[in-house]
Amino acid sequence: MSRVGSKDTGPEMRVRQTAHALGYRYRLHARDLPGSPDLVFRGRRKVIFVHGCYWHRHPGCKRASMPSTRREYWQAKFDRNVARDADAETALREAGWDVLVVWECETKDSHGLKDRLRRFLG
Repeated sequence: MSRVGSKDTGPEMRVRQTAHALGYRYRLHARDLPGSPDLVFRGRRKVIFVHGCYWHRHPGCKRASMPSTRREYWQAKFDRNVARDADAETALREAGWDVLVVWECETKDSHGLKDRLRRFLG
């Protein structure tokens, strides 16, 4: 699990390619914003987080499974991830930013992803 990357993941690349194909330009991983959003559209004051279903606990998703060993450790880790995500999203909204969370499993449907990005950014 130590080789799991936090940047340039497959789902993130699909979202980036789709946004670019729609004609939108963005900045990546703005460290000056809470949570370092994956895509930042400063002129529109909109940000997109691309969350992995496993690490960020997508509710109701089969990919958000629980490891069978050291359950207490993993539950605490996942709870911290979810709390950190919620804090970052709240801070961004309070600062006047619109926030979209795209889940890893949602990036598989290219047409649905394109429609969702167009509605959010348009």
